[in-house]
Order: sequence, then C-alpha cells, then structure tokens
Amino acid sequence: MTEPSFDFSEEIAVSVARSRLSPEQDVPSSRRERLGGSGRNAMKVLFANKFFFRNGGSEVVMFDEMELMRRRNVDVVEFSMNDDRNIPSRFQSYFVSQKSYRASSRREKLRSALSFIHSSEAVSQITRLIRDEKPDILHCHNIYHQLTPSIVTAAAEMGVPVVLTLHDYKPVCPVYTQLSNGQVCARCGDGAFETILARRCADGSLGRSALLWAEARYHALLGSYHRVGKFIAPSKFMYEAIVRRFGADKVVHIPNGIDASRIDTSVGDDGYALYFGRLSPEKGVEDLLKAHATAQGAWRLVIAGTGPLFDELRRKYPAAEFRGHLMGIDLERTIREAGLIVVPSVWHENSPLSILEAMAHGKPIVASRIGGIPELVRDGTTGLLFDPGDVIPLSEKVRTLLVDRSRREVFGRNARKTVENEYSLEKHGAALLSLYEDLIASVGLHRKVGS
Repeated sequence: MTEPSFDFSEEIAVSVARSRLSPEQDVPSSRRERLGGSGRNAMKVLFANKFFFRNGGSEVVMFDEMELMRRRNVDVVEFSMNDDRNIPSRFQSYFVSQKSYRASSRREKLRSALSFIHSSEAVSQITRLIRDEKPDILHCHNIYHQLTPSIVTAAAEMGVPVVLTLHDYKPVCPVYTQLSNGQVCARCGDGAFETILARRCADGSLGRSALLWAEARYHALLGSYHRVGKFIAPSKFMYEAIVRRFGADKVVHIPNGIDASRIDTSVGDDGYALYFGRLSPEKGVEDLLKAHATAQGAWRLVIAGTGPLFDELRRKYPAAEFRGHLMGIDLERTIREAGLIVVPSVWHENSPLSILEAMAHGKPIVASRIGGIPELVRDGTTGLLFDPGDVIPLSEKVRTLLVDRSRREVFGRNARKTVENEYSLEKHGAALLSLYEDLIASVGLHRKVGS
C-alpha cells in the first residue's frame, strides 16, 4: 500500500492538529440500533475500501473475499470512493467523492487536511448505507485518508461489528511502513506517536509528519481503532505488532489465500531473475539492481512494474530489462518464463501476494529475511533468504539458483505444495466466515448462513 500524495505546510498541519484533537460530534450518537431484525436467512457483509478497482494487494484480497462470500450465499454490500477506474457497483450512489489532496490555496489545503483525518462525508454516506441495507458486519480494508477510520466509529455506534484487515501498520505507525528515514522503526507500536515529530518520519518533512501525528492522535482520542471488533493479521509478524497495542483478544491471524487451481505450474523457464511489483524505496529494488550490477552479466534480471523510482532506476541500471507495468496474460507469461522471483524488501512486509502468486506458479523465491516474508519463504525448502540490504549475498544466492535447474525445480514443487496446503483461498474464506459468525453472535445478531 502507498500513501497518497499530499503537500501540507507546517502551518496547515498545526491548524489541523488544533481543530481535530477535540473530536467532532458529527458521528451518530451511541444508540445500539438493532439493524438485523428483518428475518433474513443470509448474512449481509458490508465491505469498505477506498479504491474499488484492482489498485494493489488490498483490493485483490477484498475482491477475492467478496466473491468467496457470494459463493456461500452471503449478501455483499460495497462502500468506496468514486473513481473512473471503479468496477461497476449498484451501491455507487453511496460512494464518497474523489479526493486528490493536491489543493492550491491555503483554505483548500486546510479543508483537505481536515478531511484527510476525518471525513464527515464518509461518515454521512456509510450511515445512510447502513440504515438502508442493514448489514450484519462491516469489513474494512484500506480505508485511511479518503474514507478515514471514523467510519469504524460510525458503524460501531449503530451496533454493527467491525473487522479490519491489516494490509500495513497504520494503527501502530502513522507513516504505515515502520520505516523512519529509511531505517526500520517500531517506536510508535504502543500508541505513543510523538516519535514521528521528533524524527520527521514522513520524508523528513515536519509539516507532513505533524499532519500524520495529528491523524494518529485524533483517532486515538476518538477511540476509532478500539471500536474494531477484530483485526485480521495476514502474517504472524503483523499479529505480534498489533497485539502490542490492542491485546491478543482483538487480533486474529488469518493468512491470505490464493486460488492455485487457476494457475498452471510452470514447466521449464528462460533462466532469468524477476522482480514484479511497485518500484518504491521500501521495496528494496535498488539493492537488487546493485546486486545485478556487481554480477557483471553473470545472470539476467527482468523488472516488471512501475512507481516513483522507475525513471531513475532505469537510467542508473541500463543492464537490467525494465518492462514497465504488466498485467493479465503479459504478467502471467513473464512469471511463467522466470527462473526465480526476487523479493528484496527493506521494510516489514506483511504477507506479499506476489510471493503467493510466485509459489502458485511453482517458482523458487530469493527474498529478504524481514517481516512476514520468512513465514512464506522457507529457507532451503521453497527458496533462499538473505539479510535486507546485503547486496553481495543477494547476488550470490540468485546466481547459485539460476545455475542449478534441478534445485530450482525442487524448490518450485515445494512452493506449490505449500500454497495448496496452507494458503488456499477456500481455507481463507472458511476462516473469515467463522470470524464473521462469532462477531455477529457476540452482539446478539447471529443467524445461520446458507451453505
């Protein structure tokens, strides 16, 4: 996940902090309305995410979950932000207006900064949607900034239990990555967010850091995240990070899933190393390119993806093959023809879908030993791990695997079996449905779900 582009001065951030640290009372008053008494037999789940198109991993997970629920006769309701790229939805009239955070005047910047922290529009629209559709549960994914965690409070005040899937560390890290000036940092993990001001964690900018601090402090005062019934942690690493602030009774570990049956295991390959994903600093792509440069042509590297570093990296490392953004058949073919996949991240990755997809293709993986990655990539069994940022070991591990086809094939077979046995989409869906039922029962709204 990536943060939106925003450019707010220190003056704007201070104004926002002063106005928002006394939470507004425009959320619905506490009244515990019983919204599920219509006698329906099917469960109804409201999914919320700021993008309603396949922008990244959080959207892929959400759309897969919605389809799983529909196959189990669960009614699905959708809440998001309007965008020309959106998939059609019959609930589009409830979506919030599009927000870009690129205002020009001081007044517009202040208004944007306020909505960045708390969206009155999102609260109003989701309140109307809940009243009209009477969902049994709200499942949030990537809701920050455009929708804001204030919708959690709105739903909870109306008696709707809330599930929040953690795609990043936002509830315990205002900048979401647990990175401060390029270094791994977990100082805000217990809810003391002042470190972001002292260290200027948002790209060294005091203004941006102050705005993110105000956002975190506002929702701490409002108790937004404490209104969540259950956090879903896709990795054990994420589970431990969130438990530190919210306690074990609030967090459940449910791994991401993938439908491996739709992916044919690759037979043979063209012997190149492949990185596919976003080209941004936390992904460690430049470390991979440096490793390739030190190899002086000993192995071939393909980079598939785009991002803020695309032009700079392509200029600095012309020996690598940059293919830009790929999707559909082109991406499938590029993965299928790769000898191995490299995941060189330098931040606490959660549970990258790119790894699961590579494993489903039967590909060995060379990856950083950081965050939740070692839970997916078993060193010496499905791939090889290296310490993040260590360029020479990275280069050597890639070269070692690319010259040993039989070892690649063994790792690839193991990877495919691991996905099928431990990370199936059906297993993910069953765990999710069980969680829904438990939460609904806990607020007295339990009803049987059609099978």
